[in-house]
Amino acid sequence: MFSNNMELELNKQVNAELYSGYLYLSMASYFEDDDLPGFANWMRVQAQEELEHGMKIYDYIIRRGGSVKLDAIEGPQTEWDSPLAAFEHVLSHEQTVTGLINNLVDIAITEKDHATNNFLQWFVEEQVEEEENAMELVGKVKRAQNSVDLMYTLDSELASRVYTPPADKEN
Repeated sequence: MFSNNMELELNKQVNAELYSGYLYLSMASYFEDDDLPGFANWMRVQAQEELEHGMKIYDYIIRRGGSVKLDAIEGPQTEWDSPLAAFEHVLSHEQTVTGLINNLVDIAITEKDHATNNFLQWFVEEQVEEEENAMELVGKVKRAQNSVDLMYTLDSELASRVYTPPADKEN
């Protein structure tokens, strides 16, 4: 069992991960409307990953004897000025999530909750990957934004992304 505070904070993170899924689904819709189905596919896959992250924390709370308390999920933004603005939002959002994960790690360390600290290390590493991917895509979209041919090529590249559930389902 973990502290009431840790349980509360983990529940907040479940909500944050589910919100991330909503945000990326909203971005997928934006890209569908903008006739960029590959970009939309990338966002749909990203949404699936975020929902999986939320469920990973959900399951952990239960495994530790806690109770999951689901809150309302705020409605996400639905429009962006450009594909670049959307991917810059992805990067900013992932940096925010990194801060939330780091805060959870800080709490686990302060409370000497070694099990939760260990569990959260997967998310620490995941956020490095998430930010790296977002930075890479911001760069690609910047380079492609003034060329229809490059945008089409990038859209085709993003269409090939498929959802792969994490191998480590136990944590």
